[in-house]
Amino acid sequence: MEKDIFTFIVGGKAGEGVRKAGSAVSQIFINRERDVFQMDDYMSLIRGGHNFSVVSTRKNTIYSQYLSADLIVNFDERSYKNHISHLADGGIIVYNSDEIDGDIGIGVPLTSEAKKFASKTLLYGVGAVAILACSIGTSKNDLNELIKQEYPSGINDNLAYSNKIYDLVYPNLWNKFNIEKGTKKKPLLYGNYAIALGALAGGLDVYYGYPMTPSSSILHYLAALAEKFGLAVVHPESEIAVINMAIGSAYTGARTMVGTSGGGFALMTEGISLAGMVEAPILCVLSTRPAPATGVPTYTEQGDLYFALNAGHGEFLRIVASPGTIEEAYYLAAELLDLAWKFQTPSILLTDMHLSDSAMTIDLDLDKTKWSEPEVSKESTYKRYVDTETGISPMLFPPSKEVVRWNSHEHDELGITTEEPTAVSLMHNKRIKKIQAIKNILRNRKTINVYGDKGLIIFTYGSSTMSVLEAINYGQIEAVVIQPIYLNPLPVWELEKYKNKKAIVVEQSSIGQFSNLLKEQAGLSFEKVIKQYNGRPFDPIELSNKIREVL
Repeated sequence: MEKDIFTFIVGGKAGEGVRKAGSAVSQIFINRERDVFQMDDYMSLIRGGHNFSVVSTRKNTIYSQYLSADLIVNFDERSYKNHISHLADGGIIVYNSDEIDGDIGIGVPLTSEAKKFASKTLLYGVGAVAILACSIGTSKNDLNELIKQEYPSGINDNLAYSNKIYDLVYPNLWNKFNIEKGTKKKPLLYGNYAIALGALAGGLDVYYGYPMTPSSSILHYLAALAEKFGLAVVHPESEIAVINMAIGSAYTGARTMVGTSGGGFALMTEGISLAGMVEAPILCVLSTRPAPATGVPTYTEQGDLYFALNAGHGEFLRIVASPGTIEEAYYLAAELLDLAWKFQTPSILLTDMHLSDSAMTIDLDLDKTKWSEPEVSKESTYKRYVDTETGISPMLFPPSKEVVRWNSHEHDELGITTEEPTAVSLMHNKRIKKIQAIKNILRNRKTINVYGDKGLIIFTYGSSTMSVLEAINYGQIEAVVIQPIYLNPLPVWELEKYKNKKAIVVEQSSIGQFSNLLKEQAGLSFEKVIKQYNGRPFDPIELSNKIREVL
């Protein structure tokens, strides 16, 4: 019988190829034109920590992972004990019999077979791919083609090992699961890669980043693409250097993006204020993790919403928006780069580990991408901070016959330092005009997503949107899911219609930051706020049950 959703889990120690196995398995499903969601769970240890990858698939769009797994492959005892409770009814667990004395499941000597080859434990992941392939009826020829594509280094060992493991499990596993073909072959993209590509499509010239999970892969990914796209990618000595160098690049007219997590963003906040004063267009990617301090470095939370909304001292426009899906992350990165340059102010793409480090099959339309283009001054006498109706001053970049002043002190229209009260008030008023100006523009843009047309009203944002959409799909719950894309300015003009209606909120914050924002700014009230803050994303089945409790 065809399963609507099929889930595969592979687990083992860090350094045993767990994540790569997940990606290779995802490709098997993609080759069958199925949609995929992949979540990688890893501890903040280079060696020895427990890692696992979850791959869930269906014939059409799937928004989140499931932990109720049909096939589980475990490399070590810890993984076996952690995941045996995740086995779905009718599911099969396969374990490394050289390290695990399993009570249930199928034992396979992964270690003793791997010792015959140079790569040893790195081959475990290849073995997991072979086990999955056999279980869903993939031919050995098709498996070999996939191994050549996904594991080109040490190809002969990889092929020999995968074929041996395939043969060992064949008598017990061959074609146990009927996985039918889907409807369209789509690319698999990690959230951070989508953000990077969206920024590139929007005209990105320079990226500055200091590695900090979960934003680090943006730096690594863009560095690999730098030569192809004529992009400058720089790894400075600290986050303070990152933001200041970014402002310097923007001064020259380079479209600039930075990326970090909460601790790094804390170091950047003085620079964010500097950008607000000099009116520098900077796109900041803030991918949050559980905090305060070091927190839980490799896990997920939505605890930095207030921080993003109020980053930096003083009064100036901070544009904050959060993508609800990996596909939306692509378009939003380009749009926020455009808005940063249009309004000459910091824009913040707020996301988290669950979206940044998960992968999803997506279908992009490159023609929808925004291209950032500043308004350039054509005046004979250049005033960097000339007052305008919208508060937006035309820009000019060196080399130029005119002097281009960016001043961190309060200044006059020319950019010359001043403490004169009339001039100080004028510049305050000019900067604050941008807040109304952006509201006027956003009224004609898509600022919220609404899924469904009847039933329980559910408010959510960011990566929790994916969890909610999958939960109501799983539970066949009638609901209207409302996801504000923009959080500052919050599109209250779109939200006012939901006042005095029965609604709930789903978010990953211990104090309900998102629900409080909706109450304070949009005057909304809620029956219940479903919160989770254990560092893990919502499981759709558990979340579906919690939503049903409200109903």
